[in-house]
Amino acid sequence: MLKVETHPIDGVLTLAPQRFGDERGFFSQTYSLRDLAEAGFERPFVQDNHSMSAVRGTVRGLHFQAPPRAQDKLLRVTQGAILDVAVDIRVGSPTYGQHVAVELSAENGLQLLIPRGFAHGFQTLSDRVEVLYKVTDDYAPDTEGGLLWNDPALGIPWPIDAAHATANARDQNWPTLAELKSPFSL
Repeated sequence: MLKVETHPIDGVLTLAPQRFGDERGFFSQTYSLRDLAEAGFERPFVQDNHSMSAVRGTVRGLHFQAPPRAQDKLLRVTQGAILDVAVDIRVGSPTYGQHVAVELSAENGLQLLIPRGFAHGFQTLSDRVEVLYKVTDDYAPDTEGGLLWNDPALGIPWPIDAAHATANARDQNWPTLAELKSPFSL
């Protein structure tokens, strides 16, 4: 059973799978179509992805895929820990430019559901972090976009500042929120 928690920004959900432990370890149901449908999310996932980040402070994001190939994402961490962030980029939304930030770790087992219309990214809080995530559309590089992860206008409380973080050149060159021409509207 998944415990589903909402956030002040509509559509973003934190999922807390129940763990059943004994002397062998634990068992957990990490995905339930039924539980997500009861929470109002009914789109099918079509692809699973797995990323590994070698060092603490690695940044991936903030990314999105534009319509008609927009993706919802459901993330969980199987090794290490991240600060996972979703930024509302739906033009006309009362929460446009605001974010949800949740620590996901192998230890806490939490998951974050990021709906279409959000830029998504994370920063690793430990070395050797592995993230598994489901998406509702196939990867389509021609529709990929992004938002500058450390734009001060976003107010994201990244635990590791830009001077000590590791981000690739692409993620360092996305537009700021003020420069973004969002393909999403509410």
